[in-house]
Amino acid sequence: MVHPPEEAEVLVRLGASGICHTDFDHMGWSGPEVMGHEGAGTIIEVGPGITSAELAPGDRVVLNWAIPCGRCFQCSQGAQHLCEDQPVVSADRVTCAGQPLPRSFGLGTMSELTVVRREAVTKIPDRLSFQCACILGCGVMTGFGSAVNAAAIAPRSSVAVIGVGGVGLSVVQGAVYCGAGEIIAIDRHRTRLDQARRLGSTETIVAPDSVEDFGQVASAVRELTDGRGVDYAFECTAVPDLGWAPLALVRNGGTAVAVSGIEQPIEVDMELFEWDKLYINPLYGQCLPDRDFPLLARLYEDGLLKLEEMITKTYGLNELGRAFDDMHKGEISKGVIPLDRN
Repeated sequence: MVHPPEEAEVLVRLGASGICHTDFDHMGWSGPEVMGHEGAGTIIEVGPGITSAELAPGDRVVLNWAIPCGRCFQCSQGAQHLCEDQPVVSADRVTCAGQPLPRSFGLGTMSELTVVRREAVTKIPDRLSFQCACILGCGVMTGFGSAVNAAAIAPRSSVAVIGVGGVGLSVVQGAVYCGAGEIIAIDRHRTRLDQARRLGSTETIVAPDSVEDFGQVASAVRELTDGRGVDYAFECTAVPDLGWAPLALVRNGGTAVAVSGIEQPIEVDMELFEWDKLYINPLYGQCLPDRDFPLLARLYEDGLLKLEEMITKTYGLNELGRAFDDMHKGEISKGVIPLDRN
């Protein structure tokens, strides 16, 4: 049961939920929960303390999983994604058989209804479908923001993207938005590389199956960049053994970006950091919801951000196992679960 919203909360009817690697990983983090953290839908009720000028029933919204308080040290520094006092909805707001039912990242988007904090939603335009909007909530924001906000790719620079699933394709589109001169997409799957071409990459490299052979990729990148390496390289594979890989592709003084959030211990040859290379591990593309989601929606409306093209397949809630299998096999770039019955 989803209970009515209380102070500063909104009740949302979900229209669609994205499918992400984190959803699969999250199954091993805790006990029973409502899965899903990429979602978009319609507000059907608002709690006390929310004015109609802010949010109202009927508003179409995208959900944000890094929920800012707006008051802590990090929020005051403009790093809302690193909020130290994230507002939460009490676990007993959603119950099953009378017992509190946790929800993934406090959202639980793979469901018909969810109750969330006011800070977790941002309005979206009517022309943006729920299926396209939901993938903005994590995968697109993470990739695009890592390129635009965190790395701040310079115009006419060179970029390499390792792994062009949903997040990697969003990095490619972020690099296009920044005006990069050369964008090299790297993946084991030719279908993904073809898609990267359609979304803006200028070169593609088929990656070897074995991590031990990644040196071949580094050599190919150097051949494309006058022996120097790229200005920026992004790891978007979620493969722990490739956590060091962007360092092998950037020039001296270049920027290596770990986008996929690898958390396992790995061994790294410190020589890869020479000389003056910068290695960053941004969270959630350094998302500022009020800044970034309106920008992404506007770029989509102007035809400058491709979203339908990223959605490879849709699934029912009873097909989640098959969706994860397709994701791990590299057969989809982005999978979506439509939930809107209208």
